[in-house]
Amino acid sequence: MAQNATINTTANDWVLLTDSNIATITFQNIGSNHILIKATVGASAPTSTDGAIRYNPGQGERNSALTDMFPGIAGANRVYAYATEIVPVVVSHA
Repeated sequence: MAQNATINTTANDWVLLTDSNIATITFQNIGSNHILIKATVGASAPTSTDGAIRYNPGQGERNSALTDMFPGIAGANRVYAYATEIVPVVVSHA
């Protein structure tokens, strides 16, 4: 299902940014703290921050393929965000 929304992270927990399996994503950290982004196969949340990519305030990706962002995760199709406080993230995907 396509999505275009702002999603808030919760403190010290992985938050699912995608509401379906996807191949590409657009997102931007619009908060005042950094976030960590990590892809998974399926809707199971990551169990660690190993391999997560840090995005500072104002940073993000524009229509980026998950295969390019996370080439080491074969079949990546869901994206999660992690932060130590509530951080709004704009997310858009088809």
